[in-house]
Amino acid sequence: MKIIIDVMSGDNAPEEIIKGVFLAHSEYPDVELTMTGNRYIIEDYCREQDLDIDDPMITIEHCESVITMEDQALSVVREKADSSMGKALKMLASGEGDAMVSAGNTGALHAGSTLVVRRIKGYARSAIATILPLEKPLLLIDAGANTEVTKEQLEQFAIMGSTYMNKLFGIESPRVGLANNGTESTKGTKLLQETYAHLSQCDRINFVGNIEGKQIPFAECDVLVCDGFTGNMILKLTEGLAKFFMGKVKQVFMSTPATKAAGVVMKPHIKTFKKEFDASEYGGAPLLGISKPVIKAHGSSDAIAIKNAIRQSIDFVDTGIIKELARQVQKKEESPNA
Repeated sequence: MKIIIDVMSGDNAPEEIIKGVFLAHSEYPDVELTMTGNRYIIEDYCREQDLDIDDPMITIEHCESVITMEDQALSVVREKADSSMGKALKMLASGEGDAMVSAGNTGALHAGSTLVVRRIKGYARSAIATILPLEKPLLLIDAGANTEVTKEQLEQFAIMGSTYMNKLFGIESPRVGLANNGTESTKGTKLLQETYAHLSQCDRINFVGNIEGKQIPFAECDVLVCDGFTGNMILKLTEGLAKFFMGKVKQVFMSTPATKAAGVVMKPHIKTFKKEFDASEYGGAPLLGISKPVIKAHGSSDAIAIKNAIRQSIDFVDTGIIKELARQVQKKEESPNA
């Protein structure tokens, strides 16, 4: 198996990305890892950190440019097609790798994946699927790729998310919920009301109805379906609240000598608690609907998060999710109710 990693994109690139590659290599020594980026910068950093750049299982594909967070999404297929992200996408599309990982510009990665790697036949849109570390792992789809959608596209997101949770997390019949401002079928916009009726008749999923914001943390569904605007708001709010509450917990334990002493006793439990709500433990966010595995790591990923994203890409390949997604959409097209 060969995983391609864009090491020049992201807030902590290339240092943390490179370290993440070598951490992954230590855990998966039989997996070939290819880094796309400026060879001279990569090699200089590896020598500085005493990382074995001559290991035959770790290779470099040289490219000069980098997609920044300020670049337009289509720059990855236009003026910066030779960037580290563009090179990784081309390699994946041509069969020079089995999956790719990038912590770079989400819009560019989504556009490049769609135009270079291409979608699975039958899916109208690809979507970003992010695991929220709540009461139980909850897959949020779409988490930011498509701000305007149709009921048919939301149904496809539901099928993709359900397939992913079944194959990767072993959930027999994942419960699918629709993000809305009330549980009743009559709540929400016209689109959400129509989508509710549409999902209720879909025999490819286990639809459990509308999910309100206050229900999201309490494991009332395994897959939460929404448009990309709503999904990104949910994702960013969840990330912000996690940081807020951990900061408040720290303040409590640092407030008096007595609480500081209690904090020493509680420190291992607090670390465990923090880890349970750390989304980076799950790796990155797959772009479901793309014909080959593309994993979007968080822009601020450190080496551990990159290692986990690479692990996720390996699992993605091993579990055959792409084939199952293609099978599910084909079944939908052949269904008399489609």
